[in-house]
Amino acid sequence: LRSHLARRPANLAVMKREPTYPSDLTDDQWALIQPLLPPVSTGGRPEKHPRRDVVDAILYVVRTGCSWRHLLVDFPPWQGVYWHFSRWEQDKVTEQITAVLRRRVRSAAGREREPSAAIIDSQSVKGADTVDRTTRGYDPAKKINGRKRFIVTDPLGLLLVVCVMAASVQDRDGAKTTLVSLYLAPVRFVFADAGFAGALVAWTRKLLSTALHVVRKDPGQIGFVVIPRRWVVERPLAWSTAHRRLARDCERHPAVSEAMVRWAAIGQMVRRLMRGRDAVHQRAWTSGDPVS
Repeated sequence: LRSHLARRPANLAVMKREPTYPSDLTDDQWALIQPLLPPVSTGGRPEKHPRRDVVDAILYVVRTGCSWRHLLVDFPPWQGVYWHFSRWEQDKVTEQITAVLRRRVRSAAGREREPSAAIIDSQSVKGADTVDRTTRGYDPAKKINGRKRFIVTDPLGLLLVVCVMAASVQDRDGAKTTLVSLYLAPVRFVFADAGFAGALVAWTRKLLSTALHVVRKDPGQIGFVVIPRRWVVERPLAWSTAHRRLARDCERHPAVSEAMVRWAAIGQMVRRLMRGRDAVHQRAWTSGDPVS
């Protein structure tokens, strides 16, 4: 491994550089992220390490699953990286970046900047020994001891909201907290699977003025069949678990787990924008109501 100084020359701000690791941002990707970060404080001690290095370090942790203390020497010291990570979460920076990048991806795909429809689903993941015992539980359906992630995506699979709770939380109960977080968004149609059926449908309509539509399997279905509309949310769940830090929950607090999911979504969206591949509705989604 090259030393940090060898990898980061002093005049880096005016130089282009090639990514050292697959998770590193390219120059074009960094140009998308840099303006969305909080302005550098003018008072007190100046920041010692370039922010690009800090963001690359965070994305490296999320992608490879290493602990903060095992961060490679090519990156800034882990204490400084984690300090930036925590401070940005306190300022809700990742939520703001996710919202901006989502609008840009939708615009590039020829969609309205804000979606009118969304899809909700949950995912139970095993919890490591570092997970706080008060925030973990057992999911008897999946036979998993750990946590449950509730995510809401738009029809393109772009993250809208993520909430992490104990795996013992029922889907209907966890969906209430998740959908309340979505209340200020212009989403008024939410699709879900049968696990969210029941009183939640009426509760969502009455309190949130949102239509929760349960998409059920065909009674005569045999084997695997792609279910219209509902399948869209399965892709971001698979994309997130491709990041080793999200393959299981290692975070002491659920808020940190939510931040890791958002950082994974940020990395995916900047790559999606730079590839120039406009998201296109699949046939399974377009066959139905004309929602965006």
